[in-house]
Amino acid sequence: MVLIKEYRVVLPCSVEEYQVGQLFSVAEASKNETGGGEGIEVLKNEPYEKDGEKGQYTHKIYHLASKVPGFVKVLAPEGSLVFHEKAWNAYPYCRTIVTNEYMKEDFVIKIETWHKPDLGTLENVHKLDNPTWKTVEVVPIDIADRDQVSPSDYDPEEDPATFQSMKTGRGPLGPNWKKEMVSKTDCPRMCAYKLVTVKFKWWGLQTKVENFIHKQEKRIFTNFHRQLFCWIDKWVELNMDDIRQMEAETQRELDELRKHGDVRGTSAANE
Repeated sequence: MVLIKEYRVVLPCSVEEYQVGQLFSVAEASKNETGGGEGIEVLKNEPYEKDGEKGQYTHKIYHLASKVPGFVKVLAPEGSLVFHEKAWNAYPYCRTIVTNEYMKEDFVIKIETWHKPDLGTLENVHKLDNPTWKTVEVVPIDIADRDQVSPSDYDPEEDPATFQSMKTGRGPLGPNWKKEMVSKTDCPRMCAYKLVTVKFKWWGLQTKVENFIHKQEKRIFTNFHRQLFCWIDKWVELNMDDIRQMEAETQRELDELRKHGDVRGTSAANE
C-alpha cells in the first residue's frame, strides 16, 4: 500500500515565469538548509534526453540526520539517514524520486508535477486510472493563508499577505485573492499540481511515517512557494542562462557550507 495526495499550489505568476522562479528559489533554499555536516550535496546537474523527453537531470544527496522524527532516529542505524533525490525536469512536467540506500525498495517518495496556466481547477491532470484517482486526497495550498504556516516557520518578510513586488506590482494577496483572479484576465496565474506518492514499508511504523512525510511535504510546499513569491523581485528579470550560472555557483557554495558552520534549516517539527 502507498499513500497518495495531490497538492495544488496556485500562484500569481505565469508558467514561464515560474520556471525561473522555482530554480532560483531551490538554489536559495538549499543554502538555507545546509551546514554543520548536513544538507544538500549536488552530484549531477546536466541536460538529458530519453524516450523523446528532454530536460535537466539532477542527482542530489540529502544528509538529514537532524531533520527526521525522533522515532525514526531511534530505530535507524548510524549513517542510514542519507537520502538520494533524482529529478528529471522536462518543464512544464517534472518527476522526482527520493530513495534511501538502507531501506532500498521499502522506501520511496515520488513527486510528479504538472505546471498549468489555471487556478487549480483541473481534475486528474496526471491521468491516473479511475480506481487510483478515487483514493487520492486533493490538498489545496493557499500561500497567503497564515493559518497554513506554523508559528516556528513564519517570517514576516516572506508573507504574501503583506508583500508587494516593486517590479511587478503584484501583492499583497488578500484573503480572497484567488477568487478575485477569476475576473482579472490580465493577471498571470498558474497552478503546480504536485502528485506525491509515499511508500514506507516498516512494520509498526508505516502509517505513522507516511502521514509524517506527507505533513512535511505540505509544510515544505507551503513555505517554499511563500518564499518564491516574496523573492519575485530577485528573480523575475533573470533568464535560464543566469539560472544555470547561479546553480554552478550554488553547488560550490553548498560544498563549503556542508563542511563548516552549524546545522541549519527546517527541523522535524511537530513530530
